[in-house]
Amino acid sequence: MMHGEMIALSVAGIGVVGLACQWLAWRLRLPAILFLLLAGIIVGPVAGILNPQTLLGDLLFPLISLAVAVILFEGSLTLNFKEIRGVSHTVWTIVTVGALISWVLTSAATHYFIGLDWTLAFLFGSLTVVTGPTVIVPLLRTVRPNARLSNFLRWEGILIDPLGALFVVMVYEFLVSSSEAHSLHVLAMILAVGLIIGAISGAFVAFALRRRMIPEYLQPFAVLSIVLGVFAISNAIESESGLLTVTVMGMWLANAKGVNIRHILHFKEHLTVLLISGLFILLAARIDPDDFLVFGWGAAGMFVFMQLISRPVSIFLTTIGSKLSLNEKVFLSWVAPRGIVAASISSLFAIKLVNLGVPGAKMLVPLTFMVIIGTVVLQSATARPFALWLKVAEPAPKGFLIIGANDVGRLVADAIRKYDCRVVVTDSNWDYIRQARMMGLEHYYGNPISSHADNYLNLIGIGHVVAITADKHFNAMACMQFLQDFGEERVFCLHDKVKSDPNDKHNVAQEYHGLPFLGGDVSYKKLASLVNQGAEIKHTRISDEFTYQDYLQKHKDRYFLPLFLVNGKGRIKMCYDIPTFAPVTGDTVVSLMTLPKGSNNGGNSNDDGHGGK
Repeated sequence: MMHGEMIALSVAGIGVVGLACQWLAWRLRLPAILFLLLAGIIVGPVAGILNPQTLLGDLLFPLISLAVAVILFEGSLTLNFKEIRGVSHTVWTIVTVGALISWVLTSAATHYFIGLDWTLAFLFGSLTVVTGPTVIVPLLRTVRPNARLSNFLRWEGILIDPLGALFVVMVYEFLVSSSEAHSLHVLAMILAVGLIIGAISGAFVAFALRRRMIPEYLQPFAVLSIVLGVFAISNAIESESGLLTVTVMGMWLANAKGVNIRHILHFKEHLTVLLISGLFILLAARIDPDDFLVFGWGAAGMFVFMQLISRPVSIFLTTIGSKLSLNEKVFLSWVAPRGIVAASISSLFAIKLVNLGVPGAKMLVPLTFMVIIGTVVLQSATARPFALWLKVAEPAPKGFLIIGANDVGRLVADAIRKYDCRVVVTDSNWDYIRQARMMGLEHYYGNPISSHADNYLNLIGIGHVVAITADKHFNAMACMQFLQDFGEERVFCLHDKVKSDPNDKHNVAQEYHGLPFLGGDVSYKKLASLVNQGAEIKHTRISDEFTYQDYLQKHKDRYFLPLFLVNGKGRIKMCYDIPTFAPVTGDTVVSLMTLPKGSNNGGNSNDDGHGGK
């Protein structure tokens, strides 16, 4: 087989293996990085199938550099200061002061346990303070700690991802410049080039997007090209300044006024998944198993120190005076898996430092990968039992995710939240989201099945999904996304004509979209028409004196649809089959009901004369 064909086959194989790892991570609800690293080690040093240096030759280092630049840019695009103003002071303290404490302690442990000189020890310490949403979010879905802990860990991952990456780059720039003559001059040049070019390029792109100088379909490609261009230009002007440039550029764009970067962010997310999948397999394939043996017991001692000393000390010091209980602090001290930034940047910096002739630089990669695999495996296996033992685990979630913030979705969400239940509405239509905000509904602006939603849609306390958009095909597709997490009995899809011929080629099989909301015989058009005509939500408590049959008899002259019932224990049960819907004594029936003839009142009300919530 010719060399070119072998390269094509190897690249295609990396893509297939990366897809398999991502799919397996989705099925098992574990961080994908774990499977990607293990796959790289298997196809690389274990089986000898993949040798990145032989495969790519001189292109290996430039490709890794460009991939890391895109990953850092995508992470910095999420650092919108307006969205994180509400983050508690304690979280900010953890990601700033706490990160510095952890950095110093881990660096010292690395120096004394492993024997790395202080320069590399401080660089390694900076690499391992970064967690990130890609490893935290899958862990939270499995562990389900209480809402306060989940929010703390989730926001720590979101904030530490770009901030930690910027910190790592700054530490690296300082260490590299200090090894050269006139170190302060070199560091000042790196900072100046990175900050100035990053800000100028960010301002230019924001101006172009704001003035619509680039057609929408070209915007993601244009931004990607500019990112790669300014990265290369910065490095050409001053070596090692490119990563700082793209990070600053991303932060500038994320906070630019009047610029919609949502579709650009989505494109970068998809590209980042592709880059991460290929990059981590290549990086892991470069590891020499003998490198792990060099560390000996020192590596184990350093890992134990990081898990039991560095993280706990930083958490307990930075949460002094907070409202966190002792058990909550202990749980926060235990959970801090390392992820994407640590693996990608450590590999890039190791290659650069080896080329500069820095002794021991080659050890950065296996040491970092050991920490990543160790923390992900250990904490994925123990976090849930640990949370249960500490009594900080959340009970079975009873909240609702309403897909569709339209008139019907908002009405249903408003009715559900009256029963002390967390409700989140989501939509890509800004007008719908704006109206949900005016009603005080918790919301997520975006596609609930996007990569962005995987990281930033907060599903803490959510145990049910109801899809109520006008597009029945999107409803079914969205429900398919959540079946694995919530189960068929907790996912409801508004999909009319579900009960028609099951062999109809235009119908979606029921096992793919959960239970049909309202029996599958009611369309969104019908519901929207009722709402527009002034139909109201009625809450009626069923008792021995006023049975459900009495309820049906009383309202026989009005058209109504039973949406859900609330049993005596406060649990909500959605209506998925109207003929068999049979509330009993103690239940509260919540229905969408047309107004009596001649009536002008509307809104969300209790049933007259028979109680309600």
